[in-house]
Amino acid sequence: MKLIIINGPNLNMLGVREPEVYGKQTLNEINDKIAAEAQRKGVSIDFYQSDSEGEIIKKIHSCQGVYDGIILNAGALSHYSYALRDAIPIAGIPVVEVHISNVYKRESFRQKSVISAVCQGVICGFGIKGYLMALYYFTEEKYEG
Repeated sequence: MKLIIINGPNLNMLGVREPEVYGKQTLNEINDKIAAEAQRKGVSIDFYQSDSEGEIIKKIHSCQGVYDGIILNAGALSHYSYALRDAIPIAGIPVVEVHISNVYKRESFRQKSVISAVCQGVICGFGIKGYLMALYYFTEEKYEG
């Protein structure tokens, strides 16, 4: 199984960006933890981060036929990017939407995601464990399949 984690705008600033909301770990530290768990499960995993909506859309397009699934934390793009929403079904592979914070306990504009409807599921509010939960989903999906 081969997965990719795609992180959107400002997630490269984890560790310094609102640590009371997002935690104190950097994106590299988080990726290292996820990579270790993926290796333990025998899953090949790649990581991508961009602050650019267009670059994230191109990356999603390029996943078709390469990856078995995408774990996507699109950040603020989740709440308004219909272009990103349209890119997800084009890839033709399952996508799990992840948010580090509980978006339903935050500002009202964060409580609506335009991409959720085209994702397999949404995981939010569990910190970085959300990425691991998504990894677990994909490994169980393969196991049961």
